Amino acid sequence: MTSKRLDAYLSKLGYCTRGEAKKFLRIHEVKENDLRIFDVSKKVKHSSITIDNEPLDSESLTILMNKPEGVVCSHDDSGKLIYSLLPLRWQNRNPKLSTIGRLDRDTTGAILLSDNGELNHRLTSPKSDVPKIYRVTLAHPIADSVASIFASGELLLHGEDKPLLPAKLTKIDDLTVLLEIVEGRYHQVKRMFGAVQNRVQALHRETFDKWDIEKLQSGEYKILDFK
Repeated sequence: MTSKRLDAYLSKLGYCTRGEAKKFLRIHEVKENDLRIFDVSKKVKHSSITIDNEPLDSESLTILMNKPEGVVCSHDDSGKLIYSLLPLRWQNRNPKLSTIGRLDRDTTGAILLSDNGELNHRLTSPKSDVPKIYRVTLAHPIADSVASIFASGELLLHGEDKPLLPAKLTKIDDLTVLLEIVEGRYHQVKRMFGAVQNRVQALHRETFDKWDIEKLQSGEYKILDFK
């Protein structure tokens, strides 16, 4: 493992800017192999550093969040941004954390945030066929024919010339269904139900690929381990 200047690590991982590093070392107990450091230019290995007895954050970070209603999946939009729910140092990482895909402001549930561009591309590529399961609350009772329409692979959304891939619909009750899709077209779930003369009242993504948010309360998140 290569060594890097301590202030470079602190800046990259969002603890402080390089200009703030000297002050940071005075305020916080930064150690290399249990020996405190005050020299910001010292070259160190990531695995040997602790800050206030905690190891440095991972050099690459991916988290799973249960997104609350009303937050926006953007770096520069108006309103409350999803990144504001994270520790400040995570917001200041370089490269930045970004959502893998997006959920609408009023949609809740499973979303990944990562600074791993390769992972982001792999999970959002049109060829990825990543499964996503949504719990959908509808305005009108679901018609019996809708499951077969969604599963047919022939449903064409308004304004598009390519049919949707087959989707699996499971009825919970007259107004509640689970919908599994493997695409991520613009407002896809809402447009699918609009195409069968229904309307989505509430939308919650329960799973994204192999990750579920069963144990996460609204706004909670956990770090995913890709080792």
